[in-house]
Amino acid sequence: MIRILTISVSFLLGAFLLTAAAHASDEPSAGAMGMPGAVGTFEFKPADWMEGTTSWWKDSDGVAPGKAGCHIGTDEDGKPNGRMFGEACMEDGLLVESNPGAGELHSHKNDLGHPDRFDCQAWCAGEGKSKGMCVAEPSPPCAASAKCQCE
Repeated sequence: MIRILTISVSFLLGAFLLTAAAHASDEPSAGAMGMPGAVGTFEFKPADWMEGTTSWWKDSDGVAPGKAGCHIGTDEDGKPNGRMFGEACMEDGLLVESNPGAGELHSHKNDLGHPDRFDCQAWCAGEGKSKGMCVAEPSPPCAASAKCQCE
C-alpha cells in the first residue's frame, strides 16, 4: 500500500512543496546505520521532479541529525545547478535527514532520493539528553531546513 506524505518546506523564492511517496524501508542508510533514532529511509520525490533523469547532489552536513542541512543539486561534475531542498520535520514529528556523507557527490536515479527518518527523542537520548524534538532552522543556501534539538 502506498501512502503519500506531504512535507512543506520554504524555498529561497517561496513555498517549495515536497511530496514523499512512502516506499519506506526499515533499514537506515549506510550513514545512519547504528545511530540512535534512525527509523529507516523512504522514497523522496521533489516538487520539481524530473522524471527519467539521473540527478546529481551534494549534502551539506551528511547524516547529522543535530545540524540542519541542505541538499544541493549539481551537474555530474559537482557544479551547482540551482536546485536544492532542506531537511524537514514530518507531520508525525520525525526528522527527514538527507544523506550520504557531507559534500559527497551522488546521484538520484529517476530524480528520486532516499533520505533517512529520525526519531529526535531517541536520537537525543542516545546523545545523553533527556528531551528531543524536530525543529525548523535555516541552512543556507536553503532558506528552510530542520534538525533534532535536544534539551
